[in-house]
Amino acid sequence: MKKWEYMIVDSMDLERRLTLKGPSRDEIEKYFDVLGSEGWEIVNIDWREMDKRSSFTGIAKREIQ
Repeated sequence: MKKWEYMIVDSMDLERRLTLKGPSRDEIEKYFDVLGSEGWEIVNIDWREMDKRSSFTGIAKREIQ
């Protein structure tokens, strides 16, 4: 049986991880690429845009080896 670990992803994590304020879509995609290279898969995302600023909260999972 596969086992999974889960992580809450949030735009605030992106700002801390990449020292960005008000990330653009390109910067968010790069962040998701980093997560993907670490084995994380986004399984749910709540995307919000206001005044050309993007924010999100979601769930990622990856298989435990």
